[in-house]
Amino acid sequence: MDKKKLFINGEWIESNTERTRNIFNPYNQEIISLVSEGDKSDARAAVAAARKAFDEGDWAATPAIERGKIVHKITDLIERDREELAELESLDTGKTVEESRWDMGDIAGVFRYFAEMADKDDGAIIESPIPNSTSRVVHEPVGVCGQITPWNYPLLQASWKLAPALAAGNTLVMKPSEITPLTSIKVFELMEEAGVPAGVVNLVLGPGNTVGAELSENDDVDLISFTGGIKTGKRIMQAASSNVKNLALELGGKNPNIIFADAELETAVDQAMNAVFFHAGQICSAGTRLIIEESIHDDFVEALVEQVKKIKLGNGFEASTQMGPLISGDHLNKVIQYVENGKKEGAIVAVGGGRPEDPELQNGFFYLPTVLTDCTTDMSVVQDEGFGPVITVEKFTTEEEAIRLANDSIYGLSGGVFTNDIAKAERCVAKMRMGTVWINDVNLYFPQAPWGGYKQSGIGRELGKTGLEEYQEIKHIYRNLKPKPLKWFN
Repeated sequence: MDKKKLFINGEWIESNTERTRNIFNPYNQEIISLVSEGDKSDARAAVAAARKAFDEGDWAATPAIERGKIVHKITDLIERDREELAELESLDTGKTVEESRWDMGDIAGVFRYFAEMADKDDGAIIESPIPNSTSRVVHEPVGVCGQITPWNYPLLQASWKLAPALAAGNTLVMKPSEITPLTSIKVFELMEEAGVPAGVVNLVLGPGNTVGAELSENDDVDLISFTGGIKTGKRIMQAASSNVKNLALELGGKNPNIIFADAELETAVDQAMNAVFFHAGQICSAGTRLIIEESIHDDFVEALVEQVKKIKLGNGFEASTQMGPLISGDHLNKVIQYVENGKKEGAIVAVGGGRPEDPELQNGFFYLPTVLTDCTTDMSVVQDEGFGPVITVEKFTTEEEAIRLANDSIYGLSGGVFTNDIAKAERCVAKMRMGTVWINDVNLYFPQAPWGGYKQSGIGRELGKTGLEEYQEIKHIYRNLKPKPLKWFN
């Protein structure tokens, strides 16, 4: 088994520690790869390479159209190796390979979008109020970017950071999740093949408490972009204060899905499942909170439970599989405890609520698709991000109550409304305190639209023009066309 290495200053190298980590397939716990395990010293070396490449190299000064061409080349290579990348992603995360194929199409779309955006920002001319002068605003790269990505969508989340950072002319150090690094390693190989200069992109494998901490604390890092848990995000905010780094944080959500009585039942039930059970619910935007109008509550739950019972668990590489395992034994135990806590608080298990009995699934980290009814907003299962295949169900009687329940959360990432009354839908989404809201759909995103949350779901936005601006500084340039002495002090 070939050992995967770190990528620093254009070279694939062993970590200074010479430690390694086994990477496991969540479906059966088989070892699928061996990777070099970095530490703080490796992160410091990568930051130094990125700092030198930004301060002394040509990348930031390369014409934007030329940077765009290289990002386009990365897109082409991702499309060329799409199947290999999809298989690696499914081996690494346990999700179905068909889901991973969708991800690769989305990832190529992200790189393509920012490749096209690279040369579209020509700044702005401001009409100066001072005679004989000009005033203009330009966008410049932030500098050295530290990027920390999660395990649930390893390459998709990496693409949201890599593509705009490169298009804007930054240099970077990426730390992928230590348990799902394989597709990130592969895409760094593709960036090297595409001709990204040495030192511009650097990859350090290793845990958050060493590599991630160093990126957050290092004074030579100008921006830190993190996607992951809220507790880690708060620690990163504190560490980033060392040099007042720019921050971009996506810290998850506990996302409501409001179902009104006039919604089309079959569609709403189907979408309620789509909102949660892809990738075993390990999605920051999963619509895990069903908020159902009381008059249809019983019929809706009955229909939902019948459909949930039919979900096929199994190997992500088998065509019949609809849902794969959770990512690890530790995470499986967290989901088990999460549901047990809900039961103690009064939630009723309508379906699921445990591990599958199928002997073929015992070696994997599987948890049954679960629906919890009789839930209220004071329960931990309603307030906490469980990050598993679990839906909680709440009731409402009025539009105002539905909105109040939906907003009763420290999070504000996303939410949905299902109704055939579009005026009512628009009233609701206008009052929902979330960064993305859907009407009669769930869990959709595309590169052109910004993504991020209100409240404790994070700071800043990824994707869209705003996602590019996160990697840019704004500079105002004023020019006096007719300078002369002011003679104030004469």
